[in-house]
Amino acid sequence: MILTGKEIEKRVRSEEIIISPFLPDNINPNSYNFRLGHTMKVYHNEIIDPAKENPVDIIKIGDNGYILKPRKLYLAETIEIMGSTNFVPTYAARSSVARMGMFINLSAPLGDIGFIGRWTIQLFCIHQVKVYYGMNIGQMMFWRTSGEIELYHGKYQNAEGPIETRIHIDFKEKMKKGLSGLSLITHDKELQ
Repeated sequence: MILTGKEIEKRVRSEEIIISPFLPDNINPNSYNFRLGHTMKVYHNEIIDPAKENPVDIIKIGDNGYILKPRKLYLAETIEIMGSTNFVPTYAARSSVARMGMFINLSAPLGDIGFIGRWTIQLFCIHQVKVYYGMNIGQMMFWRTSGEIELYHGKYQNAEGPIETRIHIDFKEKMKKGLSGLSLITHDKELQ
């Protein structure tokens, strides 16, 4: 069950939901509008390799904004630190942002209960779009759970700024456990 805006505000005040800084004007009927931070990252290489760290270039959004290029992935940060140990967060673009032809997440809108930090959002647009530091870019929703809660303690906890993929950590762990990428390679060859 999704929390209403009034319930989100109540749970922020009781510290069951963390939104910092919290702006009462950013409460919606069933979500909270979060804002775009100063820093973005883009991958330096054209090929992203999940088996290793991938270098990134850092972009700062200046006072005059920044123009996003089409079909390029920008990892951006939220101003707000958000999360909860009691409710499951999900997020989406504000409808006004979506109507500009911009996505703020490509396929990962679900947060883990227990994650608290600045969120990395994935900006992607179909034509040039200008963005500004502090603009209301997305909305965070919170959901009640059913069942025993196991809190998130993963590799993105306490994020401070946009964080590029850390999938290489998972990849190396799987390899240490003796799992081989051979079946993936074989499967890929069968597809060719």
